[in-house]
Amino acid sequence: MKKIILTSIALLTITLSLSAQRIKGSDTVLPLSQKEAEAYKKANPSSSVSVTGGGSGVGLSALLAGTTDIAQASRKIKFDEKQKLKKGGKVAKEVIVAYDALAVVVNPANKVSKLTREQLEGIFTGKITNWKELGGENLKIVPYSRETSSGTYEFFKEHVLNNKNYLNGIMSMPATGAIVQSVSQTKGAIGYIGFAYLSKGVKTISVSYNAGKTYISPSVANAKNKTYPIVRPLFYYYETKSQTKVKPFINYVLSSAGQKIVSEVGYIPVK
Repeated sequence: MKKIILTSIALLTITLSLSAQRIKGSDTVLPLSQKEAEAYKKANPSSSVSVTGGGSGVGLSALLAGTTDIAQASRKIKFDEKQKLKKGGKVAKEVIVAYDALAVVVNPANKVSKLTREQLEGIFTGKITNWKELGGENLKIVPYSRETSSGTYEFFKEHVLNNKNYLNGIMSMPATGAIVQSVSQTKGAIGYIGFAYLSKGVKTISVSYNAGKTYISPSVANAKNKTYPIVRPLFYYYETKSQTKVKPFINYVLSSAGQKIVSEVGYIPVK
């Protein structure tokens, strides 16, 4: 009898360890993964899903180290990250789970409401330093950025700054929520955030990618119809050997119920 009990406990432990999943990485994807995990656990009471942030680079490093099952990322995996995984005998599988648009935000007291891509480049590279240069009041511009481990940092640099370097000494925030808080409290501030983090504490900026001919406001509708220019995919990466373990959760995220949550969080569904 004792042997049967011990065997049953061992089997239960193995089952629980197989169903327990760890998700780590992008702060942009974080609120989505948290909501998906909550819904998934309700539908599958015996499952266990833990979700933490830290940045896309942190999540992919954790995948390499074997300390996460899924790396959530707001950018594509880099070549050197793929090579490190390969050296470790691992191959990463990529899945797009949603799309996000980056909103440029300022303090609500700021009178400026539209900027060109070139002006944004000037602000974040340090060439434009006062709001009066942009039609605003005589006020120093205080740009806020994500830290270098963030996929959002990488995406903004590539697609908005045309791969120009951020200004030296830019205020780098460890999480998107910190940018929202800082911009809401600083009159001359400007930053960039994922749609899920928009709040009344910040004001969105309409953006032009045709030298000021047309300005498009950041909205889910404009992101869906592809008129808003700063849109990107959001990814899950997992090791191919872990497919059996992670697939049930990923399939849920890609299901109609999971994609409904994508819309509720403020992102754009894959389908």
